[in-house]
Amino acid sequence: MVLIVRDPDARNFTHWVAYEIPGATSGTLPEAIARSVSSPKQGRNDFGKNGYGGPCPPSGTHHYVFRLAALDASLDLADGKTLSAVETAMAGHVLATTELIGTYAHH
Repeated sequence: MVLIVRDPDARNFTHWVAYEIPGATSGTLPEAIARSVSSPKQGRNDFGKNGYGGPCPPSGTHHYVFRLAALDASLDLADGKTLSAVETAMAGHVLATTELIGTYAHH
């Protein structure tokens, strides 16, 4: 599976690209995944770093889109790939997708 987290209110800013997530009925992502773990593999976010970069809207409320894709094959990519590279590798292998949209605002 692949998980992509983006902020469409900030020109589709990418907060996280996680790939090679093994499928399981009970879930497989632990809390607080470090940037240094080997699984899942993590791509480069728009902060210029591998791993997750949390929400930080400069003002107002922003929407955060969590898109999960189930694939029929491994992407066979190294860590640190860009969103574009991951999406290119996903082409033709997506079985299903789902999205969750959350909001966040500084107070």
